[in-house]
Amino acid sequence: MNRKSWDEYFLDIAQVVSTRSTCNRLHVGCVIVKDKHIISTGYNGSIHGHAHCEEEGCLLSDEKRCIRCLHAELNAVLHAERDKLKGAAAYVTHEPCENCAKTLAQAGIKKIVYRNAYPNKWNKHFLKDIEVVHLP
Repeated sequence: MNRKSWDEYFLDIAQVVSTRSTCNRLHVGCVIVKDKHIISTGYNGSIHGHAHCEEEGCLLSDEKRCIRCLHAELNAVLHAERDKLKGAAAYVTHEPCENCAKTLAQAGIKKIVYRNAYPNKWNKHFLKDIEVVHLP
């Protein structure tokens, strides 16, 4: 039997985390890992105590992005101990948007592994010092 790589293993966990998402448009999960230990998880969902997309529908921006939800990467960073983020890796079901790219970079994440492409032209500006791996 072939064991999964660590990257595949943590991406699979991110996929399970995404099942908690409350957005109708896209279910995204993020797992932040340091030294092969999970330090935080997050999924896209509404602010605590606010209505969810499942209940009231998505709030769409002019770019057709749902703005009701906090993104999975942001939730994972918010739920982590700040000191543990530096040098960690983020495993995300989807390629981060430019705002999540900035959040992960600012938090000190050194590696991002994602499964589903969600390309945008801005990430190259924010992820230049971070190892980015696409594992479809």
